[in-house]
Amino acid sequence: MQRVLLILPSATYRAHDFTQAAASLGADLIVASDRRQAMSEFLGDRALVLPLKRPEDAAQRVVEHAAKLPLDAVVAVDDQGVRTAALAARRLGLKTSDPAAVARTRDKLAMREALAQAGVPQPDFRAAPAGQALPDGIGYPVVLKPLGLSASRGVIRADEPQQAERVAERIRAIVGDLDVPLLLESFVPGEEVAVEGLLRTGELEPLAIFDKPDPLDGPYFEETIYVTPSRKPAAVVEAIESTTAAAARALGLTEGPIHAELRVHEGEVTLLEIAARSIGGLCSRALRFGAGVSLEEVILRHALDLPVDDLSRSDRASGVMMLPIPKRGVMHEVRGQDDARAVPGIAGLEISIARGRPVEPLPEGDRYLGFLFARGESPEQVEQALRAAHAKLDVDIRADADGRSAA
Repeated sequence: MQRVLLILPSATYRAHDFTQAAASLGADLIVASDRRQAMSEFLGDRALVLPLKRPEDAAQRVVEHAAKLPLDAVVAVDDQGVRTAALAARRLGLKTSDPAAVARTRDKLAMREALAQAGVPQPDFRAAPAGQALPDGIGYPVVLKPLGLSASRGVIRADEPQQAERVAERIRAIVGDLDVPLLLESFVPGEEVAVEGLLRTGELEPLAIFDKPDPLDGPYFEETIYVTPSRKPAAVVEAIESTTAAAARALGLTEGPIHAELRVHEGEVTLLEIAARSIGGLCSRALRFGAGVSLEEVILRHALDLPVDDLSRSDRASGVMMLPIPKRGVMHEVRGQDDARAVPGIAGLEISIARGRPVEPLPEGDRYLGFLFARGESPEQVEQALRAAHAKLDVDIRADADGRSAA
């Protein structure tokens, strides 16, 4: 029986889907996280606590644990664990991208510099050190970003210099470090797309291209609807795929899942981000391959050197809507769920924030209210179903746990 160690950060949405995929493959599972999980007492030596903010130390703990229970794969499910997974897998002689390449995906400035050196089309950019005036030379509007956060957290557009200085202060407050450097980028207009892919010995196999039909023009960049297959012309799809492959090569990524974000404007494709992990949240549930295989199973098969033969996606269109959090407060209730599920084409609804939990929208927040899933004969049908179901939901967020309404 093959054994896989899954790095599941405590805040991940994806524990269930990855553990189910491991079970479907009959793999022996070890679960590692940044906090001791409630099930640790039942898993015994198959549960491991790792200091994920210190990847070198965390990787060494994995290596030491593997001396007792040898591993066939180390897989990170979210950004927080990718550096640890790459370091541990390299030390154990397991399949992985170069840890230095993976590290570049977790540092937006290092990523930009590597892409620039390789000539990959991307926004113009400047480093923005703390304690200095923001650099000029790229024109406005601009987008300011923290170097290490993900899921659009702390990403804010500014349209003029004074606003940009205020935005920089706000982002540093979100990070919790007033001395942290930021990234300043030119704002790229256009429609955004996402690419899900699998790298095998350096070759990219595109798994899905998602259109994002809602405009993402700022000032914040909260994502909502993803629909696949893309409705872009064939030549644009080809450019999206080739740009993504070029970005992976520029960073030195060679193995495992990647998730990329790009913009398309007047036929020109610009790379925004690329990550050494698969799509976040519960969005992978919108994808099925071959005879109903999940994305998580594809990832584990690749890591374990099991056959990954049929990566063709289901012929039907599919999509997901990440439900936005409309305001700060305490979750009280989401009404209309049954009506939303009854909309033709809707395949599922998951509310991921429990009643009584605090909620906060982007750019400070890092969670979604939940996820809607749809399938249909065309991308248009899927998009319409997601919008119709979302309109059925009535989200009640209140000021405090006692149920008083926010002002």
